[in-house]
Amino acid sequence: MMAKNKEPRPPSYTISVVGLSGTEKDKGNCGVGKSCLCNRFVRSKADEYYPEHTSVLSTIDFGGRVVNNDHFLYWGDIILNGEDGVECKIHVIEQTEFIDDQTFLPHRSTNLQPYIKRAAASKLQSAEKLMYICTDQLGLEQDFEQKQMPEGKLNVDGFLLCIDVSQGCNRKFDDQLKFVNNLFVQLSKSKKPVIIAATKCDECVDHYLREVQAFASNKKNLLVVETSARFNVNIETCFTALVQMLDKTRGKPKIIPYLDAYKTQRQLVVTATDKFEKLVQTVRDYHATWKTVSNKLKNHPDYEEYINLEGTRKARNTFSKHIEQLKQEHIRKRREEYINTLPRAFNTLLPNLEEIEHLNWSEALKLMEKRADFQLCFVVLEKTPWDETDHIDKINDRRIPFDLLSTLEAEKVYQNHVQHLISEKRRVEMKEKFKKTLEKIQFISPGQPWEEVMCFVMEDEAFKYITEADSKEVYSRHQREIVEKAKEEFQEMLFEHSELFYDLDLNATPSSDKMSEIHTVLSEEPRYKALQKLAPDRESLLLKHIGFVYHPTKETCLSGQNCTDIKVEQLLASSLLQLDHGRLRLYHDSTNIDKVNLFILGKDGLAQELANEIRTQSTDDEYALDGKIYELDLRPFDAKSPYLSQLWTAAFKPHGCFCVFNSIESLNFIGELIGKIRTEASQIRKDKYMASLPFTLILANQRDSISKNLPILRHQGQQLANKLQCPFVDVPAGTYPRKFNETQIKQALRGVLESVKHNLDVVSPVPTNKDVSEADLRIVMCAMCGDPFSVDLILSPFLDSHSCSAAQAGQNNSLMLDKIIGEKRRRIQITILSYHSSIGVRKDELVHGYILVYSAKRKASMGMLRAFLSEVQDTIPVQLVAVTDSQADFFENEAIKELMTEGEHIATEITAKFTALYSLSQYHRQTEVFTLFFSDVLEKKNMIENSYLSDNTRESTHQSEDVFLPSPRDCFPYNNYPDSDDDTEAPPPYSPIGDDVQLLPTPSDRSRYRLDLEGNEYPIHSTPNCHDHERNHKVPPPIKPKPVVPKTNVKKLDPNLLKTIEAGIGKNPRKQTSRVPLAHPEDMDPSDNYAEPIDTIFKQKGCSDEIYVVPDDSQNRIKIRNSFVNNTQGDEENGFSDRTSKSHGERRPSKYKYKSKTLFSKAKSYYRRTHSDASDDEAFTTSKTKRKGRHRGSEEDPLLSPVETWKGGIDNPAITSDQELDDKKMKKKIHKVKEDKKQKKKTKNFNPPTRRNWESNYFGMPLQDLVTAEKPIPLFVEKCVEFIEDTGLCTEGLYRVSGNKTDQDNIQKQFDQDHNISLLSMEVTVNAVAGALKAFFADLPDPLIPYSLHPELLEAAKIPDKTERLHALKEIVKKFHPVNYDVFRYIITHLNRVSQQNKINLMTADNLSICFWPTLMRPDFEKREFLSTTKIHQSVVETFIQQCQFFFYNGEIVEMTNTVAPPPPSNPGQLVEPMVPLQLPPPLQPQLIQPQLQTDPLGII
Repeated sequence: MMAKNKEPRPPSYTISVVGLSGTEKDKGNCGVGKSCLCNRFVRSKADEYYPEHTSVLSTIDFGGRVVNNDHFLYWGDIILNGEDGVECKIHVIEQTEFIDDQTFLPHRSTNLQPYIKRAAASKLQSAEKLMYICTDQLGLEQDFEQKQMPEGKLNVDGFLLCIDVSQGCNRKFDDQLKFVNNLFVQLSKSKKPVIIAATKCDECVDHYLREVQAFASNKKNLLVVETSARFNVNIETCFTALVQMLDKTRGKPKIIPYLDAYKTQRQLVVTATDKFEKLVQTVRDYHATWKTVSNKLKNHPDYEEYINLEGTRKARNTFSKHIEQLKQEHIRKRREEYINTLPRAFNTLLPNLEEIEHLNWSEALKLMEKRADFQLCFVVLEKTPWDETDHIDKINDRRIPFDLLSTLEAEKVYQNHVQHLISEKRRVEMKEKFKKTLEKIQFISPGQPWEEVMCFVMEDEAFKYITEADSKEVYSRHQREIVEKAKEEFQEMLFEHSELFYDLDLNATPSSDKMSEIHTVLSEEPRYKALQKLAPDRESLLLKHIGFVYHPTKETCLSGQNCTDIKVEQLLASSLLQLDHGRLRLYHDSTNIDKVNLFILGKDGLAQELANEIRTQSTDDEYALDGKIYELDLRPFDAKSPYLSQLWTAAFKPHGCFCVFNSIESLNFIGELIGKIRTEASQIRKDKYMASLPFTLILANQRDSISKNLPILRHQGQQLANKLQCPFVDVPAGTYPRKFNETQIKQALRGVLESVKHNLDVVSPVPTNKDVSEADLRIVMCAMCGDPFSVDLILSPFLDSHSCSAAQAGQNNSLMLDKIIGEKRRRIQITILSYHSSIGVRKDELVHGYILVYSAKRKASMGMLRAFLSEVQDTIPVQLVAVTDSQADFFENEAIKELMTEGEHIATEITAKFTALYSLSQYHRQTEVFTLFFSDVLEKKNMIENSYLSDNTRESTHQSEDVFLPSPRDCFPYNNYPDSDDDTEAPPPYSPIGDDVQLLPTPSDRSRYRLDLEGNEYPIHSTPNCHDHERNHKVPPPIKPKPVVPKTNVKKLDPNLLKTIEAGIGKNPRKQTSRVPLAHPEDMDPSDNYAEPIDTIFKQKGCSDEIYVVPDDSQNRIKIRNSFVNNTQGDEENGFSDRTSKSHGERRPSKYKYKSKTLFSKAKSYYRRTHSDASDDEAFTTSKTKRKGRHRGSEEDPLLSPVETWKGGIDNPAITSDQELDDKKMKKKIHKVKEDKKQKKKTKNFNPPTRRNWESNYFGMPLQDLVTAEKPIPLFVEKCVEFIEDTGLCTEGLYRVSGNKTDQDNIQKQFDQDHNISLLSMEVTVNAVAGALKAFFADLPDPLIPYSLHPELLEAAKIPDKTERLHALKEIVKKFHPVNYDVFRYIITHLNRVSQQNKINLMTADNLSICFWPTLMRPDFEKREFLSTTKIHQSVVETFIQQCQFFFYNGEIVEMTNTVAPPPPSNPGQLVEPMVPLQLPPPLQPQLIQPQLQTDPLGII
């Protein structure tokens, strides 16, 4: 059973390989290939095949275990698989004869028979004989595989007879054949099968092979197999054929001819080689090693097959060749890269054709080596050539090896470079020539296509030479130049026509009629027509200019970084910092003065005389003054002394200078010397405070004959002192024998000490009681952006002055001057602004004087000055300053002469000062240039402040950017109140009781927030107007802002004290423009903190009530009413009676355009160009007639602007002096009012005009046309909301701060063209998108909240119970049209999300409702019911926002404070003090809207 389970062993055969053997004499120099045949069969892999096997052995090797003293070798066994799948084991024996390496005779072995008999033996025996592998194994058996011959004996089953058919080595084939024949005879005796193996057939000799075949054919059943051990051809076939002869069950052996077998074998090798080479191709790094790659590929079948067939050595050689190819390819690429880089290197090192045009290659190389940039382009290697160094591996080093330049390729590149420079020079010349040809063609206009011009230059030589691309490039460049020039000239033209644009208020939006007027005027200009073919660009420039005019900021200034405001801030930041540091050093050097250093200037020995007199009064140079001893160091100075600046050393720094004179000559000497000293100090700036040296003029006592000139000297000395801003010490009254009096000397010393102390106070590091912001005069200097002069030129009169210092912190555009004006030292604040920034200051800030600067080289600068000056009140002094290079310009340049003459002429007309600043002159940069102007301003200071306060209480003005910080002196400029009857000014706006209680509110304490049609909230300070029934009532009434938490220490007024004050004020009615009855605290209405706007349309014309709502605390409010008596002569304007001033022959302040014929005629000329059909009476109405409020529409509703701005009336008292004309126009006005009332009766439903000025098939369409059942929300609304919520939900002031009007229009226009437009790609601000969204709802034909439901909403809002009220509102919402409902829910949900971020964006539901309710409900403020319920409308929308989840998503009611105001009284007449609707001011710039109200509404300190 066990025998059956054993697997059958494969049959085992022993084959003996025999052939010619013996000494070299017998077999020749080489064997017949028996060993190679056995090696290839037993170990067929190429790496295991050894082509050399020696039979010459040492005695030791012969006796080793491998040979084992035998003349045969055991090659081991191999399993052979037959074609039929039957396996057999074959043991291979090689019969040979080993030769002694000493005797060269066969070794002696145990078997002494000759080789022929030994080889034919069928039984072999050798104990522990090892398998033979190769010759190297002998003696090192332990290093090779050790395998013993089985059982030490083998029985031979067959013989393989080897016959060498090659040429052989010193061997005759016939001798071999005889040996084989004898051997075959012996083999036949063993009766074992024999097969002849013809060896070395790869070197076969044909007739040898034929002889072998003939030999075999003579023998029976003797097969010949043609073999080649080197190429492994038919090796296995030999043994297979012999096995088939031994095993009769196997088929007959199939013998394949050598050539066929060789082809088959070579095909295998070629296929394996291709596969292996492809495998090697995957290696791309020529740094790779065979060891690394072979380890990666050793398991790959293609790799293993090739190794088996060809061996590792060939594989490594193939790999090495591939690596070398990679390296050469890399070098080739680097060479190409270097060659391609050479032109750029030549352009860098040899760019000039003139230098290299005549140089040969070697000279050019030397020139390049001398260049500074040579090392950047080339590298000189220590070893050459470069491709055999490691430089080829430095991939990051792109420098060219210098030895590469020795090649012919490099020289050829150089020659090409020279030729390229020559051709490029010619090409550039022809392009420039063609450019000049284009410049000569006058009819080429900006924007003209190339095709229209090309036909005119076809025959031009330059055009023919250059390519078409070059010609188009030159023309494009020419077009860019003329277009840029045309745009610059167009922009300059717009500034030249500044009067055309600056007649509107800030933040207004021009109406369509205003735009038509602008186009009509500008269309006459050639610079306007020059951009005819670029009309869109021209329109864009115009709109950009208009946007800047009405929304001017330094960020949007058309001059960019050259904006005057930016330049001034930068200059003042650096200059004033240096001034303060210098003064601080002076402060440290001058503290605790005990020693006074003095210069004494004089002529003809006067200086020495004064020094002697002072020393006479001193004791050891110590002078007693006011109880203190001072050490005096005196340095007299006259015409023969060195320059004063040379005497100023580190050891002697004077504190002051006495200038003594006793004649006109000595006075002139002093004046010239001081001027030279200051000029030198200003120029060299060695010590800036040498120019700040305090001077004191001292008049010396006169002798008898000269004393007659004393009054003249006194007058001249005082004038020079005023000019130099220094004290003047006169000769005291009485008769003194000496030239100088002790009183004079002490007075002069006190002046020096006071000046030093003053300089220290300016930069005192310790706190002082004097507030820096308390300026005596506030002057605004205006300059135009882009004028051709530097800012430091116009500021040099101030910055070079020793009295200049920095203004209060936060005023980056201001400086302070300390100057002696009259008899006192005054503090003057100079604020330097651009004209566009000055416009807001001109109307809203207290300014005592203007310094208007313009360039005499630029018409636009004069145009801007005229536009600005036209609107300045004629009570404010003005100084005009023309800037040019030198006085010679006036005589050499007609344009400059014309502009300087015009400026001087305007100054003469308005009685202003005029001067010129010259950039090449130092004298005209001194502060004294403005001394007379400052004196004029100081003289008119009280009148200016009175006028300013009067205007603030008379007109509704909008807030502007705070250029001046407030101070007590500024807010209340009244210090003295004359008791005369001629005093018609208003009473002081503060309480005479104390600083902690205020009766009359300042403008900042009044109602500040207004709403436009889209709900934008704008802070204002204004007073109401009794004639609001004549205004455009399409604006909402004011909403009083919620007061902030008041201070807890506010003192309440005693009722009896209030009556006393009221009675006291009433005793002097001429000193006030209004009577102010005060409500008692107990009468205050604690209902809420909002002022309810009440309709006053049906008030009597003669009655005007002004109500100021002043928040007192959270529980109370004070209502102060000013009542005015009707003036039958039509003397009312803006709700104020001018009767008092008329009775005293005084006029209200007018504007400079009515005092200057030049300014007035310029403005009038613009009007007449667009209103040529109107008479002067129609165009210029008198101010005595009540004019309509010149409301400028909000930025988001341009159509709220008036149609004809000039017909609203011009405030010109000079024109309105004719009483008859006043009466006529009053009648016209009354008649017009009656007609207006009649028209109002015919007015139907309120339909606000669209804000757009373009046709749209989307905006302004009914909501039902913009939605579908699948998309119930308009696409534009979705895009805007998604943009806002993704990018700007936390933006401060969202929906309150107005966006850019142009951007809003662009958003809608582009959406009109492409509904798939992405708002993110447009790069617009969140506020612009928010404005466009509100504009969408404002443009709808019907409001989102239908008019029909407004009454129901009002009734529901009056329900006292909160829960019941909310459910009632919810039922009303359900009545919305389905389309309106979906959109309303969507937008309210969005607003709710906005309100949830109110801690960041400051937009609570209350603020959002203020901004949105007019847009959603579209009120008509001409209807009385809308005016009386505005607060309720707003509160309803606020409720929707707060309770969004309840109304639309069945959520719970959110608990919060009361959001809906209680219903107003049913009868408006029951109100004790009805409120007048206030005029809506134009919207402010976003940055000007304050995020929160003042914390102290009552102004309590």
